[in-house]
Amino acid sequence: QVQLVESGGGLVQAGGSLRLSCRANRSVFSANSMAWYRRAGGKERELVAGITRGGATEYAEAVKGRFTISRDVGQNSVDLQMNNLKPEDTAVYYCNYVSSQPVYDVWGQGTQVTVSS
Repeated sequence: QVQLVESGGGLVQAGGSLRLSCRANRSVFSANSMAWYRRAGGKERELVAGITRGGATEYAEAVKGRFTISRDVGQNSVDLQMNNLKPEDTAVYYCNYVSSQPVYDVWGQGTQVTVSS
């Protein structure tokens, strides 16, 4: 069973930075991909950033140039560095782990990010 533990959320002023971390109980290379999603109040969950086993990354247009996803192999974690935060980045952020052998599609519990104007 894959377990994910997220940390790093909080309250920050616009223009500030936060770093989210998602630690798994197995190697990040066991996943086909890992990603960060977010859900703002009243909206559907949306992809923020993802990284494949091979290291390819993708980002939502709204966060390109401000957010960076990376892996910390020693910590079995996938981190999301968020810079120049905006009030519209306010949301609950969720980590996602997907693998095919065995098949897993696991979500973290979510961490709140609030950006004040």
